[in-house]
Amino acid sequence: MDTLTLGYLCVGALFILLALGVPVGVAMGMLGIAGMYFGFGEAFAFGQLRTLPFAVVGNYAFAVLPLFVLMGVLAEAAGITGQLFHAADLWLRRLRGGLYQAVVVGSAMFAAVSGSTIVNAVVFTRLAFPQMVRYGYSRSLAIGSIAASGSFAAMIPPSITMVIYAIITEQSVGKLLMAGIFPGILTAVVYLAGIALLVRLKPSLAPEITDQPSRRERITALRGVTPVIALIALVLGGIYFGFFPPSAAGAVGAFGAFAIAVMRRYRDGIGWLGETLRDAASISCIIFIILIGGLIFSRMLVVSGVIDGFVDLVNTFAGSPVLFMIFVSLMYLALGCFLDTTSMLVVTLPFVFPAVDALAIDPIWFGIVLVKLIEISVITPPVGINLFAVLGAVSGQARFGDVVRGVAPFLLMELLVLALLILFPAIATWLPEQMIAG
Repeated sequence: MDTLTLGYLCVGALFILLALGVPVGVAMGMLGIAGMYFGFGEAFAFGQLRTLPFAVVGNYAFAVLPLFVLMGVLAEAAGITGQLFHAADLWLRRLRGGLYQAVVVGSAMFAAVSGSTIVNAVVFTRLAFPQMVRYGYSRSLAIGSIAASGSFAAMIPPSITMVIYAIITEQSVGKLLMAGIFPGILTAVVYLAGIALLVRLKPSLAPEITDQPSRRERITALRGVTPVIALIALVLGGIYFGFFPPSAAGAVGAFGAFAIAVMRRYRDGIGWLGETLRDAASISCIIFIILIGGLIFSRMLVVSGVIDGFVDLVNTFAGSPVLFMIFVSLMYLALGCFLDTTSMLVVTLPFVFPAVDALAIDPIWFGIVLVKLIEISVITPPVGINLFAVLGAVSGQARFGDVVRGVAPFLLMELLVLALLILFPAIATWLPEQMIAG
């Protein structure tokens, strides 16, 4: 059997193993080693197995990943989410639909200290959904707004999704993180405008709230989130102005989140810290297993000729950047029904990115469009991962049909933002081009 045929068989076997429930990192690693062993011999296969995993976990540039994970876990342990939502609620309550708006603003700000879409969605479901129901808000739009706003964590830095894209494609982590700021803000603004329009057209979606907070209460709540805002400004400002590289920014962010957590939880003792560190280590290990397995699999695809064959196929049937972007958009929206965000990137980028390079598409802009597609995929019925995350968090207080109806308007808003990113690439590329250091 020639190596190209063997490579294609490994690709087919990968989707079979994923359908059987084999963890994606394990499946890709096993098939990558098997393909190299039978196609190129024992020495080549085990040589890759000895060197590649160490090259991944021993690379200083990859330290940013566990540090951003630690920053997000510590931020959650510090109760930052609740304070952000509380402050946004007090300042926006006078608006019709203010609780919807508070979820959007709070989720956008929490996304700047946590890179997980699922964590974002679940935490805000527990915080905001009971309050929305108590004030007579629409159940479907309430849960839809929470699921959709949770996806902000994929775009707004520090984004774990963005870091993984940068690692796999060997792009600048700093530039990718900066490139996500304006698209993330644009998405939040479109959500706020869309919600305002929805409640204006159908006032029953958001009854007016009579108990309004005092000015003193609003100012007090704002003071509570000042350390968080300062931490976000320090991390992103440090990357933008070149004060420190992304890995050091992750360390600064993790230490800042730790300091906030200690100040707010010192009465709880140290028990919470051990659990938090275990969670951060567990999440980081899972991500690195997927990365190592994916890189072994992609190495096999490269040497077997599968990647070159895929690039030739793309050049034949989608030889222009426009047709290629249409193809990629449809592919990721479909894959979002079956895979989580990390698995999607690791499985597909070895195929897709060489075609991006061949078509001379800006890799930073493509990364932002790709992350936007992933944001859309995690809230796309029938099996978008954020939909099930929020459905599980409401503990039977809503049905799946409620989630689907509630998220539908936000899918339209996301498609609008996607169109703007494609039509005006400068939304993503302008800020990275102004950076003092890459």
